[in-house]
Amino acid sequence: MLLLGIDLGTSSIKVSVVSADTQEIIVSVSYPEEEAEILSPQAGWAEQSPEVWWDYTIKAVLKAHNSKKYDPREIRAIGLSYQMHGLIVVDKQDKVLRNAIIWCDSRSVAIGERAWEDMGKAQTLRQHLNSPGNFTASKLAWIKQNEPDIYDQIAKILLPGDFLTLKFTGEINTTVSALSEGIFWNFEKNDVSSAILDYFGFDRSLIPDINPVFSHHGTVKSEIAALLNLSADTVVSYKAGDQPNNALSLNVLNAGEVAATAGTSGVIYGVSDELTFDPQSRVNTFAHVNYLPDDIRTGILLCINGTGIQNSWIRKMIGADLSYNELNVLGQQAPVGSRGLKILPFGNGAERMLNNKLIHSHIQQIDFNKHGKAEIVRASQEGIAFAFRYGLDILRENGLHPSVIRAGHTNLFLSPLFCDSFVNVTDTPVELFNNDGSVGAALGAGIGVGYYKESKEAFQHMKKISTIEPTEAAVYEELYQEWKMLLSKLDV
Repeated sequence: MLLLGIDLGTSSIKVSVVSADTQEIIVSVSYPEEEAEILSPQAGWAEQSPEVWWDYTIKAVLKAHNSKKYDPREIRAIGLSYQMHGLIVVDKQDKVLRNAIIWCDSRSVAIGERAWEDMGKAQTLRQHLNSPGNFTASKLAWIKQNEPDIYDQIAKILLPGDFLTLKFTGEINTTVSALSEGIFWNFEKNDVSSAILDYFGFDRSLIPDINPVFSHHGTVKSEIAALLNLSADTVVSYKAGDQPNNALSLNVLNAGEVAATAGTSGVIYGVSDELTFDPQSRVNTFAHVNYLPDDIRTGILLCINGTGIQNSWIRKMIGADLSYNELNVLGQQAPVGSRGLKILPFGNGAERMLNNKLIHSHIQQIDFNKHGKAEIVRASQEGIAFAFRYGLDILRENGLHPSVIRAGHTNLFLSPLFCDSFVNVTDTPVELFNNDGSVGAALGAGIGVGYYKESKEAFQHMKKISTIEPTEAAVYEELYQEWKMLLSKLDV
């Protein structure tokens, strides 16, 4: 039996086909080849077309099939991973009414902040483990306030994974994990939050039916099965936000275990067995993929919006003809510390860990006589690592003290420069694995369809590539304190 994993990212759709028996990755592909476009009709806004996501998904799956390395009809289960916090709205005919407002969109920050004040900060955090911020509920409130004609047509609201489920199966459903990331879930009452619905004036009918994360979300429609040459009994059996799914892909399921990723955004994600929250809501707590009311597993998530997207921007500005590997090699030509050049990587919307402030990216202390392309590349990746350290210190304030961090060998963790900067400035070893989000989604599908009786069976063949240990922590600590001082001058 084969498992199909689909990771709906901001930059691309990645697809992996995995053997359920051996967990062997048969093929992994992505589409499109270049980063997908983020639409920004106004400063701080970020949108993408759900129909473009679906088109890319079809093309990515067919691209995997074209490898001829497997028989598509042996695929029995599909798992979905998706960019978190997005909002898709559909009418009674399941037609998408507008572009998706995606995770890094900042237009609803003020709405969420006002709601947090009005609803009572302490009570809101106890119930939802987060402030409304610019999450899905606040984005829906923005549509209600600013696009009433569209709002009046809405029959259901969807997270990105719910949308892909709809396109594959024709079914509309969601999960507790998804609702918690949208700030629609009340953990105290273990139910959809009436406090959020009442405050914003949302009707509960907008919320889809709720399924477990690992469950039967629908059978693939006959016309889609024919288009993709799939068996008629193929099911969608797992869906989760990209960060809970990334943790799953690294077998991070128990309290104290920690995962990291550095794609378009950068994330550290630690698992807790408590309903914990940051009093300032600078980091967020959501229901993990294995959360149950009587067996709590929450994910504490630190997010940095401007991570891989900054690395991509740097490449476009100074070396569009270079591959990312060549860019990494170029950066290694500069010494540690980038000859004093500092970059603050916050140019992709309001940053949650900076109290939802929109401070933009900054290149600091540039010297035209000694700084060139190599220093800019290195300063960019060091700056991203410093931002991770800033966020990790917040996680440490909230009781998360990782002795090791697991990461997939992908995106910025492919860069030795970034890995060295990350482990040294955090003073924490990193274990690298081959698994990524699409592989995790495939394994999640195997759990959801019941092929694996226990989740640990899905990772029995997972192998570690390497462990990177800190060797220059004292040097990086001094550099980090200099970087942090520059950040503090921006009134953070």
